[in-house]
Formats: sequence, C-alpha cells, structure tokens
Amino acid sequence: MAEVRRLRSRNHFKPSHKNRMVDEGLSGVEDVPIFQQKQKPPLAKTEELEDELLPRTMASKLSKNASLTPSPDEGIHEDEAVTEEEQKAHPIQIVLANEDEHSFELDAAALEKILLQDHVKDLNVVVVSVAGAFRKGKSFLLDFMLRYMHNQQNHSWIGGDDEPLTGFTWRGGCERETTGIQIWSEVFVVDKPDGSKVAVLLVDTQGAFDSQSTIKDCATVFALSTMTSSVQVYNLSQNIQEDDLQHLQLFTEYGRLAMEEIYLKPFQSLMFLIRDWSYPYEHNYGLKGGNNFLDKRLQVKQNQHEELQNVRKHIHSCFSSIGCFLLPHPGLKVATNPYFDGRLKDIDDDFKRELAKLVPLLLDPERLVEKEIGGNKVTCRDLLEYFKAYIKIYQGEELPHPKSMLQATAEANNLTAVAGAKDMYGKSMEQICGGDKPYIAPADLERCHEEFRTHSVRYFRSVKKMGGDEFCQRYQNQLESELDEAYTNFSKHNDGKNIFYAARTPATLFAVMFVTYVVSGVTGFIGLSTLASLANLVMGIALLSLCAWAYVKYSGEFREVGTMIDEVAETLWVQVLKPLSEHYMEDNVRQTVVNSIKASLTEQGPQHTKLKTH
Repeated sequence: MAEVRRLRSRNHFKPSHKNRMVDEGLSGVEDVPIFQQKQKPPLAKTEELEDELLPRTMASKLSKNASLTPSPDEGIHEDEAVTEEEQKAHPIQIVLANEDEHSFELDAAALEKILLQDHVKDLNVVVVSVAGAFRKGKSFLLDFMLRYMHNQQNHSWIGGDDEPLTGFTWRGGCERETTGIQIWSEVFVVDKPDGSKVAVLLVDTQGAFDSQSTIKDCATVFALSTMTSSVQVYNLSQNIQEDDLQHLQLFTEYGRLAMEEIYLKPFQSLMFLIRDWSYPYEHNYGLKGGNNFLDKRLQVKQNQHEELQNVRKHIHSCFSSIGCFLLPHPGLKVATNPYFDGRLKDIDDDFKRELAKLVPLLLDPERLVEKEIGGNKVTCRDLLEYFKAYIKIYQGEELPHPKSMLQATAEANNLTAVAGAKDMYGKSMEQICGGDKPYIAPADLERCHEEFRTHSVRYFRSVKKMGGDEFCQRYQNQLESELDEAYTNFSKHNDGKNIFYAARTPATLFAVMFVTYVVSGVTGFIGLSTLASLANLVMGIALLSLCAWAYVKYSGEFREVGTMIDEVAETLWVQVLKPLSEHYMEDNVRQTVVNSIKASLTEQGPQHTKLKTH
C-alpha cells in the first residue's frame, strides 16, 4: 500500500482533467452509429517477445525471428501489413495463477515488453477489461473488439460471414478456458477527436466461480482487473440477480481495501453486459433498454431491507459511471455446435445487430475513457508500476481473506456461541470471586472453575451451529483455551485479595535484609571483610528495592519497576524462602511428634510400676 501512495504522489503534479465519462452514452442513446474514420488509428508495433513467453500464449506457432510490423519502406501494402500483424499478435498472460497454492504472481517481464514500448509508454492508457462468471463468452466478445480495433475505418468491421473468429483463445463447452489475467500483445494507438493520442489495451480475465477457484481467487482477479481498468465490463447471463450484485459488492470492496486513501469514487466505468436477454418485450435490446432495466435493479427503496439497500449504495459509491447493455442470444448453432468457430453465418441477426452497437459504444474514439487513479491520468509506464504494487498487496497478508457465504455465516454462528458461553462462565466466576467478594481458597476456586467450565462447554455444544462437527470443534477448542486464560486472570485477582500474598514482596525483602545483616555482622567479626561488604551491598539493594516498591504502590507510577520487583521477590520466595521454611517447619513438627511420643512412653513406665506395686 505504501507503493501505491508513492505512485500517486509521483503522478500528483500531472494536470488533472475531467474525464469524458461514458455516461454520456450510457444514459439515453440506444442506437450508436459505428464511428467511421477517414484514417484508421495507427497500431502499436509489439516487440518480439522472448521464447519463454511463447508457450503461455498462442505464439508457439509463430515465427520467432520475424518482425511483427513490416517497415513502411519495405514497400509492402498497408492491408497486407495489418493482416500479418493480426496474425502475429496474441494474448499474453501477465497474471499467472498457481492452482495448487491458490495464489497469483505478475509476469513483469511480459508486461514490460508490452507497456514500455517507446511509442506508447508515455501515452495515457485506456484499459477495457471483461470479467464475470466462467463459460459466459468473455473471450468471444473480446475477439469482436479486436476486429473493431483493426477495421474501424470499415462499416463492415464485424467481418465476413465465413471468417473464423480469432484472437483470445475461446471454445465451446463447460470447462474453463482462461486463467489469471491476459492482455492482448498489440497496443492500439488511437487519435481522439481532440487531437490527443491514447493507448488502448484489451484485457481478458479468468472466469469466476469455476470448480477450481476459491472465493479469494475470484475476488483477487476481479479486484485486480477493476483496479487497473478504465472500463470494466461485468459479463452476466440472462439477468441481474441479487447474488450478482452481492458478489460485485464483495469484489469491489476487496479492491477498495487495497487502494487505500480513497477520497473520490475508486473505480471508473462499469458496464453491466446482460447476455442472452430473453425479455425484449419488457426492456428492448441495447443500451436504452439496459439502462432502464438497471435503474430498476439498482433503485434504493425505503421499504427495502437494509442489506439490499447497502448493496446498491455500495455499488453506486464505487463507480463514477454505471451503464447496462442487453444483448440477445447468439443462436442455437453457437450454443450447441461443438465445431462452431465464430463464423457470422452461424450467429443470429439480432445478436450481430446489437453487437455492432455495443463494441463502438466501448471503443469509439469519442467514447474512450482514459485510466485515472486519484484524479490523475495514468500512462502505460505508470500502469506497469500500479500492477506491480497491487499484486504485492494481494500476495501479502495485509488484507482479510474473502470467504464463501456459508463459511462466513458458520464462523459468525460459532463465534456467537463462543461469546455466549464465555459470558456465562464470566458471570458465574464473578459471583464467586468478583471484585466485591472476599478471598477464596485456591482449591475451592479451581473446583468452581472446573464446574463452570463444564457448564459453558455444554452450553456451546447445545447451540445449533452451522459448519459441521469438525468445523465446530475448532471453535470449542478456542473456547476451552479462552476459559482457561480467564481462570488464570481470576486466580491472580483472587490472590491479590490475600493480605499475606500482598505482603509477600515486603516480607521477602525484609527477610533478605535480615539475613544479609546477620551474615555481614558474623563475617565482619571473624575478619572476612570481603564477604561482609558483599552482604552489605545486597542489604542496601534490598532496602532500595523496598523503598521503590512502596513508592510505586503508593503513587501508581513506574508500574513496570514495581512488577519487576514483585517478580524477583516471587522468585526468591518460591525458590529459596518457601522451601527453607517448609523444611524448617517439617523438622520442627517431626521433632515435636518425636518428643511427644517419648514423653508419653516415659509417663507410661512409672504408672505401670506403680500398678505392679499395688
């Protein structure tokens, strides 16, 4: 988090411009014409990636020694250059997922090769990311965005009917395809209407809620993509359900925790993309119908439950701009044909028509949203540093781990039962040895503790809890440990009421002074002056300690010194004085018993003699 603050302070001197947010187009225009440029935007030339990056991408089939973009002076036709560049560009995985440890790491070298190219590293960046549940067509959508970026000058950018769809890897089926976070290796440089140039990045993310990802994995990927993107497309299927909003709340809060020092809305543009929309008779396809539908879904009503209100308020507080687009189903051939390769002839006309409106809505030069963090524009060079800083935060232990709804509920349920059992134990012990109760014998206190401890554990077991026996056993062990710790505190409090215990420290110090005084006198009398001086020194230290202890108890200051003196006195008492006194007392009792027996036998002898005489 410190690195994030450093990056913000470094960018603070940059002029802060008000973003032209997409809410201009997200709130009232349904039909968005395809923007036609007289000249297509220049394409960034991606440097040749190292051989070790190729296995993680689709580049293994490409020639390693060829240049991605031929030089203009080679005389190659422009269309042929674009075609060759399209073939050689490919997705690069920049955030790698470790499935065994459920952790993520940044491939900084791969990201540097993309973002630190000379002609893009100082340009403001536009990051369009698609996130959502797995197997919902995110990569499929991104490939149409690639077609648009390569053919903006053409009305028919969407492609020919027999043209297979290429770009980000995708396929049909029920198993996940994308892992971690991927970025397209080609950075698109676009001229905006105001004359400025921006770099456009397309980002694909690992689908959430597959059978191999934990809630923490899903939250980390979604949060990272939201934190680093200027437009986040939240890809949903058929409808916006309440659990979709709750997951969005969880994931964005996880990202907001990592960003720290938030004074404005932390994220920029959010586009709900509802795929396979089946209710055009209620809300029409496209942006206008989507915004009307979204307004109803995110409306905060007075009669709503507080939980539902909080979810909606949270989402509104996180994003500067929120919109929704309703996209029809692409057709049964797309859904059921295992050999479908993206050809337009297999896709329904409704889907193609709405897709032709959606993609320019996100990528038209007039609608591009530049990435901002803390109100400052972010360049490609800056984005690299933010990626490094954010991934370090999620690799550390600073943030809490997100949990599933069942696990969070089970934890709360068990913690409530633990708190109730501890409260029962505490109240019972207070009645026995509370602040206004007299001193009780340690043996009696321990017996009460065992009885109350048993009752508390029995109460914990009687409460209906979620999570299963093994899960609940961990909290029972925690309860028993905390009860034993509480007993230790009650025992110390009870000992403090014992007047002899309170006088143990001064008594011990007096005993030390008496013994050393006697030793000093004896050794001085017989001429052992060294031992006499040592005994006097110990006696002086004991006297000073006694005076210091008395001052601490009287004034309440320097309590650490008083505690240290008590501990030393306790050690002397336990290790030296108590054993000696017990041994002395034992010898005295033994001698007394022996003397009593001897006296009794002595008296019985004369009495027996007198009886015989009589």
